[in-house]
Amino acid sequence: MQKILVANRGEIALRVMRTAHRMGISTVAVYSEADRDAPHVRAADQAFCIGPPPSAESYLLGDRIIEVALDTGAEAIHPGYGFLSENAGFARAVAEAGLIFIGPGPDAIHTMGDKLAAKRAVQAYDIPLVPGTDEPVTDLQQIREIAAGIGYPVLIKAAAGGGGKGMRVVDREGELEGQIQRAMSEAKSAFGDGSVFIEKYVTAPRHIEIQVMADTHGNILHLFERECSIQRRHQKVVEEAPSSVLTPELRDRMGRAAVDVARACNYVGAGTVEFLLDADHHFYFLEMNTRLQVEHPVTELITGLDLVELQIRVARGEELTLKQEALKINGHALELRVYAEDPLQDFMPSVGRLELYRPPAGEGIRVDDGFAEGMQVPIFYDPMLSKLIVHGEDRPAAIRRMREAIAGYQVAGVATTLPFGDFVCRHPAFTSGSFTTHFVRDHYSPEELENDLEREASVAARVALHAYLNHLDKLSINKGTDEG
Repeated sequence: MQKILVANRGEIALRVMRTAHRMGISTVAVYSEADRDAPHVRAADQAFCIGPPPSAESYLLGDRIIEVALDTGAEAIHPGYGFLSENAGFARAVAEAGLIFIGPGPDAIHTMGDKLAAKRAVQAYDIPLVPGTDEPVTDLQQIREIAAGIGYPVLIKAAAGGGGKGMRVVDREGELEGQIQRAMSEAKSAFGDGSVFIEKYVTAPRHIEIQVMADTHGNILHLFERECSIQRRHQKVVEEAPSSVLTPELRDRMGRAAVDVARACNYVGAGTVEFLLDADHHFYFLEMNTRLQVEHPVTELITGLDLVELQIRVARGEELTLKQEALKINGHALELRVYAEDPLQDFMPSVGRLELYRPPAGEGIRVDDGFAEGMQVPIFYDPMLSKLIVHGEDRPAAIRRMREAIAGYQVAGVATTLPFGDFVCRHPAFTSGSFTTHFVRDHYSPEELENDLEREASVAARVALHAYLNHLDKLSINKGTDEG
């Protein structure tokens, strides 16, 4: 494998290219007209514009991307995450074109992309599942009976897709019909499939996911867990590894369950098995993401492994030489997704020009980004500017380092989630490890963050004034000494 086309943009495209270049592999970038001057375009050995800014006219054009790969002599395509990364049809088309898809096979993508099919696939392995249906439901009377049987509250979820779309919590029977209709409509609009299923709603859950890596020789490893419970709108904002609540025994059981999930669909490559963990530390299989995750760097920092390199090696047919018993957790890592969003305005997107953009640097600090000062943050794509990742010898050290890194991150021109990240890192619920996926609902308010920012600004002003007055006193003393 001498050349790889990276079918993505921004920080993940750069992330893949860095490893490819270190391995001596040339890279091809594709880009939309909006990304003509983006860093990933400049970093690649070759770059080709594939269409206008909208994703549907550029980054989602699988046939066009395959055509560029063939024209440039690329032997493989790395999809990154998002866009076409979990599109079984694209993975199949890549293989049919004689190219290597750096990811799982289309059958595994298809199975795990359908939550109901995924549940059926893992049933033979005795993996804990949240009580609920394993087939789509549409009949309201049937839904009423199922909900009564498993007990309220219940969760209505789209059978296809994720990211919180097509998802509704129903606390009582009187709300059921309206919420079902809303969930089906949203699922149809977002995924082209209005199928939903119903399951018991876990009231105080934590979101724990296990990183797996599998080769074509039958070897499957788990690379420990990531805690992803700090979310807004069902999407992750702060992730860490390891989790503060898993015991070694529970970690081992969840790891073995994740390996079984991968085995159930003949998985190859890097994947993530997601679980819900309830207040009594019972875990339930949620879904499998058949790609590299946004938060993969925290796993890299605690294991010392390069997951992109492992992806490429597996795609080349190499056997994993790592052994499960040899893998160890080293320290603690945190990741903050730095979105161009305003946490004071319900995390609304904040687009504009990056008038100032200077990421922090230093020991234990890593920034994966795809922007540079002076660039425009486009409205067409996910508004994530970067991932700020830190590593420390333990969790308190990692939290301190994250707060220091946030303080050193200079951004002007757009609002960001940096202040929210600092709010999380100093909140007692987070520092104590006593939090759930309801952290934002239970502990965060824009008013509280605004008050905190005002207090910090006031303290900073007083410190600056004190330093200025001290400076004047010293000048006065020195002047008196000179005159004497």
